[in-house]
Amino acid sequence: MKDIFKHFAHLAETGKLLASEPLAPYSSFKIGGPADVFAIPDTQKDLIELLIYALKHNIPRFILGKATNLLIGDRGIRGLVISMEGFRKITRDENFVSAFAGVSLKELCDFACAEGLSGLEFACGIPGSVGGAVFMNAGAYEGEIRDLLYCSKCIIPDLEHLESSNPILHLKKEEHLFSYRHSALQDRGLIQLSSVFQLIPKAPALIRQRMVELDAMRNDKQPMDMPSAGSVFKRPEGHFTGKLVDDCGLRGFQIGDAAISDKHCGFIVNKGNASAKDVLDLIKYVQDTVYNRFGVKLETEIRIVGEM
Repeated sequence: MKDIFKHFAHLAETGKLLASEPLAPYSSFKIGGPADVFAIPDTQKDLIELLIYALKHNIPRFILGKATNLLIGDRGIRGLVISMEGFRKITRDENFVSAFAGVSLKELCDFACAEGLSGLEFACGIPGSVGGAVFMNAGAYEGEIRDLLYCSKCIIPDLEHLESSNPILHLKKEEHLFSYRHSALQDRGLIQLSSVFQLIPKAPALIRQRMVELDAMRNDKQPMDMPSAGSVFKRPEGHFTGKLVDDCGLRGFQIGDAAISDKHCGFIVNKGNASAKDVLDLIKYVQDTVYNRFGVKLETEIRIVGEM
């Protein structure tokens, strides 16, 4: 692994290639051990070369967005973690807005609002990136990414494609195979580079008004002031997760510093120094309690990655 710093000296010299980098600061949960090697490329060329290097040297790799839907293990992530934070470009062409993977949803929504383009208001308070939103088909307040996505550019992370003259795959909307918190990118291991969204012209003041309303609703009902990874569980058919958990008397229940939010029982919050083990133990306790009381199996919506 040491040779990677020689091979990518230009990244190491500018602080874009780091050894044993703690991942907790990059996570909305503020939980997670170190990455063996942490890279922050900002060009397609560097991204592809990092992927090729990892494949040729049998180094595990993990693509990291804003880590707002992740629980990272206390022992961190082995191999190479590649952050997409460096890919931050947003452009407009008529009613279409193109955004790269590292753009935050807030940045994207603010850009669309300023341009007088509506449709993304539901996403204004989702604390993730465009890459993660497309990967997970993020949604809130009756809206989902699939409602507006037009197409995406993705990287196929295998040597045959990475070393070809055209390593970029263009996906049409229907080829994303979107469903609830799911896309074809997950099934195929694709890396989203950028996406185009088809929006609708509207007065910026009206767009902003709706964004403010949704932000107020979110802040009123969700623990936005505490570290979390959003909704921990998928909504089971015919039920509301928060109500199930609350009806089991688990509001505020905690293990270590991981606690069921007093504000919204579908959230687990970090009250200070929660470990990934605390969160996992709490998830298991909630799942068992809800199943024993109501016969409902709760599936996690957050992704659990790294070594525990």
